[in-house]
Amino acid sequence: MMESTETVLDTPGGEKRTCPDEELVHPAKRARVQDKEGENGGSGSQQALDFEENEKEECDEEEPMEGEEDVEGDGETFADMMKHGLTELDVGILKFVSDHKGFSGILKERYSDFVVHEINKEGKTVRLDDLTVPVEVKPEQQVQVLTEEQKNQLEELQLFKNKEGNVTIEVMEDTKERRTLIHKAVKAMYPGLETKTEERDGRRFIVAYHTAGKRALAAPRKHSWPKSRGSFCHCVLYKENKDTMDAINVLSKFLRVRPNVFSYMGTKDKRAITVQEIAVLKISAERIAHLNKCLMNFKLGNFSYKKHPLKLGELQVTGTEGSEQVEQAMSSLRNTGFINYYGMQRFGTTAVPTYQVGRAILQNNWTEVMDLILKPRPGAEKGYLVRCREEWARTQDPEAALKKLPVKRCVEGQLLRGLSKYGKKNIVTAFGLIPRNNRLMYIHSYQSYVWNTMVSQRIQDFGLKAVPGDLMLSGGKAHVLSEQEAEKHTIHDVVMPLPGFDVIYPTHVVGQAYRDMLASDGLDIDNMRHKIRDYSLAGAYRRIIIRPQDVSWEVIHYDDPRIPLVQTDVEKLEGKPPPAFPKGKYRALRMEFSLPPSTYATMAIREVLKMDTSIKNQTQLNTTWLN
Repeated sequence: MMESTETVLDTPGGEKRTCPDEELVHPAKRARVQDKEGENGGSGSQQALDFEENEKEECDEEEPMEGEEDVEGDGETFADMMKHGLTELDVGILKFVSDHKGFSGILKERYSDFVVHEINKEGKTVRLDDLTVPVEVKPEQQVQVLTEEQKNQLEELQLFKNKEGNVTIEVMEDTKERRTLIHKAVKAMYPGLETKTEERDGRRFIVAYHTAGKRALAAPRKHSWPKSRGSFCHCVLYKENKDTMDAINVLSKFLRVRPNVFSYMGTKDKRAITVQEIAVLKISAERIAHLNKCLMNFKLGNFSYKKHPLKLGELQVTGTEGSEQVEQAMSSLRNTGFINYYGMQRFGTTAVPTYQVGRAILQNNWTEVMDLILKPRPGAEKGYLVRCREEWARTQDPEAALKKLPVKRCVEGQLLRGLSKYGKKNIVTAFGLIPRNNRLMYIHSYQSYVWNTMVSQRIQDFGLKAVPGDLMLSGGKAHVLSEQEAEKHTIHDVVMPLPGFDVIYPTHVVGQAYRDMLASDGLDIDNMRHKIRDYSLAGAYRRIIIRPQDVSWEVIHYDDPRIPLVQTDVEKLEGKPPPAFPKGKYRALRMEFSLPPSTYATMAIREVLKMDTSIKNQTQLNTTWLN
């Protein structure tokens, strides 16, 4: 499946934008083509770029950026702290495809300027346009089985006024059909409530209780699920300024279920408005829809029941972004494409890149793994994380450091909890308390770092043409190009491997460069199986150059830097008119394009702008242009 995305980019005189933070982690078990993974952390986007004017206008003061509001210290600004962050050079992102000059622009200053829609494997864009739930009980039946007093009691229970209590409904006509009607009526009319049947002194009662209540958690029961209904409730998740994994954690918390009952096809950017499909195992549409009343910056709708979950990677991607340089840049993007680098969100935002942790895991150096995750680091972090790291550095006491964390679900909290439980001599076991996807994120980050670096060298050595010794895919397997074959193929056919035990490498000099790079990191390219199975790398293949589809663009003008430049699904649901753009002092480039899975819209934008997309660089641009 693909994604559809709209993005706005600004140049001096416009607003500030930052890059997305998170991206999909997908375990590698066999060597595979990454075009078929769901790793599009911002792959499709509708974007707008603002261009530099002769006179610079100051923007109104904006809300603090993520991580800024809770960072304590000596008064450093967010921009000052981000000086310690990563740049593209740090993660092997070095080359460009096109020869246009490029132009200044700020990427995703407001998350509302980056709007992402998944495109499912049937080619349909996923949109939120229906908040109703499937009706399974007729309204007249609901009225017949519940009295007004019972409805009032149930309403109070649902609204958390009596969360630890319950409502007991006596079944006057004790038949299975009557009990079923009451169960269904309560669940349909009062999402967030569950029911069970109890017998007291020979009489039957339906007991309704809140799904978030302690009693419900202490005495879980297998709730009835209609056999005629598919086991998975599929719905569309609309979210603002939160990555997919964080969103799932929030939803699971409010539904009082484990995060693993959710499935989805790919993770979406944090600093964006995104629309994607999710599936939830045996949770009713009514319960899920109830969250629309409880949560801000979330909307759930387009409910349906199906027999299957969603799988990572079953998606595609689309996107949106806007003189002569623009025309040349966008034409090159459409006709030639961009280098398929892993974007900055793959490597974290602090002075300790995630690939360094991944390298230590592969080296089986668990003391360094622990140190890299927990040690103090320069850069922008929430205040409680800063205090936790300082406590760890001072005492090396996991329990003392853990007390500094109000939020225990973060990686640091989970590792400290493991160290407290199993001791510092059992780091591997303690590290295992971190969710599997988060652990694998580190080693996949290292693979991505190697891939980026090797692709930069490949383009440096051989340019944008297929050469003997390159790899291409044939029947799903990698094949080394002969001299004759290289003449018949283009750079768009060439793939490069992520290191692993189930891949082959180019037979030209870049193949040796892979070997040298891993050797310098203390790793044996011929033995990528780890003592711990989870950390064994099969490897994968990834195309060097990607050509977007459905590329279009326009330059828009506007005066108010605070207004959204892209209409969202929720605004359409609310009947709000689309934004209008009369002539104004700011200019933006709004582009639209579609990308395959495992690609990054930020890397497509980078090719257009010819500038570093890292948060570090973007923040410095923001600061420069606003001063």
